[in-house]
Amino acid sequence: MATMNVSLPDPMKVWVEAQTKDGRYSNASDYVRDLIRRDQERRATATLELKALLEKAEASGVGTRPKEALIDAARAEARQNGLLRGE
Repeated sequence: MATMNVSLPDPMKVWVEAQTKDGRYSNASDYVRDLIRRDQERRATATLELKALLEKAEASGVGTRPKEALIDAARAEARQNGLLRGE
């Protein structure tokens, strides 16, 4: 197994050490490896979900709404989901 040194600000170092003291992780390396595995899984899942959405969109065929209507609908949905503030 390779070794990697990582510099952390003091509050993050304290946090990592606290995660090992409660017994869930045997040491800081275990904790960091778990974080990396979770990130890898999250990214893989997100990629699969995006591919599925793209395949679904492609299978739905050519749309009939004008570009402006699509943009307006996307903006409204983004606002509703808190992703976009009023323009």
